[in-house]
Amino acid sequence: MRPPILALKDVRLADGPRMLFDGVDLALEPRARACLVGRNGAGKSTLLRVLAGEIEADAGERTITPGARIAFVRQEPEITGETLLDHAAAGGAARHEAEAALQAFGLDPAKPAQGLSGGETRRAALARAFAEAPDVLLLDEPTNHLDILAIETLEDQIAACGAAMLIVSHDRAFLERVTNRSFWLEHRRVRRLDKGFSAFDDWAERIMTAEAEEARRLDKAIEREQHWMARGVTARRARNEGRRRRLIDMRQAKAERLREARGSMSMGLASSGLSGQRVVEVKHLSKAFGERTIVKDFSTRILRGDRVAIVGPNGAGKTTLVRLLLGELEPDAGEVKLGVNLEIAYIDQTRADLKPDMTLKDVLTPLGGDQVLVRGQPKHVAAYAKEFLFTDAQIRQPVRSLSGGERNRLLLARALATPANLMVLDEPTNDLDMDTLDLLEDLLADYEGTLILVSHDRDFVDRLATSTIALNGKGDVVETPGGWQDFVSQNPGFFRPVIQAPAPKPRAEHPAAAPASKPSKLSYKDQRRLAELDALIAELPGRITALEAELADPALYARDPARFERVSQALEAARTQLSDGEEEWLALEERREALEAGR
Repeated sequence: MRPPILALKDVRLADGPRMLFDGVDLALEPRARACLVGRNGAGKSTLLRVLAGEIEADAGERTITPGARIAFVRQEPEITGETLLDHAAAGGAARHEAEAALQAFGLDPAKPAQGLSGGETRRAALARAFAEAPDVLLLDEPTNHLDILAIETLEDQIAACGAAMLIVSHDRAFLERVTNRSFWLEHRRVRRLDKGFSAFDDWAERIMTAEAEEARRLDKAIEREQHWMARGVTARRARNEGRRRRLIDMRQAKAERLREARGSMSMGLASSGLSGQRVVEVKHLSKAFGERTIVKDFSTRILRGDRVAIVGPNGAGKTTLVRLLLGELEPDAGEVKLGVNLEIAYIDQTRADLKPDMTLKDVLTPLGGDQVLVRGQPKHVAAYAKEFLFTDAQIRQPVRSLSGGERNRLLLARALATPANLMVLDEPTNDLDMDTLDLLEDLLADYEGTLILVSHDRDFVDRLATSTIALNGKGDVVETPGGWQDFVSQNPGFFRPVIQAPAPKPRAEHPAAAPASKPSKLSYKDQRRLAELDALIAELPGRITALEAELADPALYARDPARFERVSQALEAARTQLSDGEEEWLALEERREALEAGR
């Protein structure tokens, strides 16, 4: 085996009174493709920071090959500089390499670095890391906010990259495709499997089975020693004292095992009663913003018990389609009929309802008090929060102190407390660890109601969906029985028109010497503007929805008239910006099509 390029040996690190790592060993050889698996709160992101040299361990050794370069894409990256090209080149990459990396991820190098969507931020951070051609690449949840097509681009980039990699991700399908080694951070130590993630579950199951048997033997030994102590006599005091100390040691071992036991969520989900057999029926549905068509002549019927996945590129209109299906948005043409007795629970990917200064208790008990009504039965808020792995100390902590996974669990806790027969989940898998994902999958698989799921997690969709609705951003919508793999096999090339990278920037040092001819494509400036408008039109409906929701609060004006006025003005400005943007987008798009048709 080749010597490692980056390694940790016997590393220990405490977070206040809590020990995160206690004797961690981890080594990455050149071109290794490893995943790091562990539950939320185990310290995966912290371990990546130790490897990157950002945090110094309390004890142990970190070694790195002299001259080796590390690139680290954090879970919440920050984009700096005037343009994306400035950011991508800031780590030392040549500007032409940075430009090529950005284009590979479908980004315009000249795009301003401010006001990016979550997906654009993630792609820009990844482009910078790959452009630097590092020896070691550390990726913390790299698929968060990426659509399925961007994830496939990332997989291609990883396959072509020569760096050693350590990847933290909840995306099973992604890890199965890119890894050949697995590390498991559990009980403050790291276990190693020299196989990719596809072999992880069986391996972990064998380890947990062995640990359960060891725990059973320890419990039996404690039982025997307690029985002996109860019958012990004062004679042979030395021997008695030895057995007493052995019992104490075994009890301490058991207490340590219980403290380190894997936390398990005890989610529950109850239907509020049966809806009608028909949940949603759509006939010849069409919707456009200005001239930008989101849905064109789409018909479907969702019946009680269906689990419908909605997939497509970022900005294609998935959330818009959900709002149309729920009757929250008026279609331009067609008909939407909702069934009877619908009780809807909705988890929004933006987590917009979680205000940073709210405490967990505020979120779970918005009307005050210390009781949560869980599926019709009162339960103390602290007890309910524990079912979702929150501690007593976290109950009064602000939302801003929570990790991304903890915020998602909090939204699940709130949504699952209310009986519903139609559950709408918009990107529910972001930041959740795999154990929580498995439990959520089991919960939803047994759910008696109807599920509408918007997700970029291919494995999650394949495990749950009875049908998949796909949008390509050009108005085309298709529905296929089954999950993601079924859709791909039955609709090859469906997304192809919308995954083209921006055209390369013309080079000033090569002026055209040929006689002027009729242009066959938009100018670079117009291409940039068209890309900016695409992002703007995709982002503004979400902003408008959030502002409309805030204004829908009947008490807002009485509580804060100034805030009411500011929100009203912001809403009007956003609507105007969207309308003007759609008009400009239409003009540029018509011009682009005319130029291409004249080739």
